[in-house]
Amino acid sequence: MPVLRWLRRHLIVIAGLLTLAYMILPNIVVMVFSFNKPNGRFNYSWQRFSLDAWKDPCGVADMCGSLSLSLQIAVWATVGATVLGTMIAFALVRYRFRARGAINSLIFLPMAMPEVVMAASLLTLFLNMGAQLGFWTILIAHIMFCLSFVVTAVKARVMSMDPRLEEAARDLYAGPVQTFMRVTLPIAAPGIAAGALLAFALSFDDFIITNFNAGSTVTFPMFVWGSAQRGTPVQINVIGTAMFIIAVLVVLVGQLIANRRKNARP
Repeated sequence: MPVLRWLRRHLIVIAGLLTLAYMILPNIVVMVFSFNKPNGRFNYSWQRFSLDAWKDPCGVADMCGSLSLSLQIAVWATVGATVLGTMIAFALVRYRFRARGAINSLIFLPMAMPEVVMAASLLTLFLNMGAQLGFWTILIAHIMFCLSFVVTAVKARVMSMDPRLEEAARDLYAGPVQTFMRVTLPIAAPGIAAGALLAFALSFDDFIITNFNAGSTVTFPMFVWGSAQRGTPVQINVIGTAMFIIAVLVVLVGQLIANRRKNARP
């Protein structure tokens, strides 16, 4: 039958579109309910259309403060994890040293380990050190958590690099620093950018590790969790929608830049 033949021919595309729709559906629900005006404290059922939450996204006490704190931690955690992860990735790929295989295996432990185990371990470490739980303990925990993801992303990019390009730069009398800045770093940049974006998303979104090591500090995920116990303000949906739109725009801009570079090549 023509219908069955058409389904077989487009089965992979249909499955991909259905999977994409399944993944995007929660974001659409969040977006729709950012325009809701609930009668009570909980924003779980549609009542009527309103722009009040969009006009005053910081109308809920302490919400924008927790959002600002999460953004600060995410930015600094991204910088720290990206710098350390890039250096570790280059060291693991370019150099031979003792325990290199063991370190390669240990890098994957934070990704494979349940977050609650890592969170409890970090809390034990901080308490034994006598550290005051707060901004700095959260930042250190996030860097340690994101480091493995950055190393994995950058390492994959470095392993695919052609060493003959760097050899050609040295043959043309480029120094080590010039070779790294003009050849190595631009080639590794996509992997570094991917690791940085992943680290930012993981840090901003993290709740379990943050909850264990925050003390009295409240980040945006912790604020959302606390709000869900006593009421869900519409402004949370507004912030979630804004973050989703920004993420989509970043991906689209990156894709456009990549396509332009690809078309500009001779």
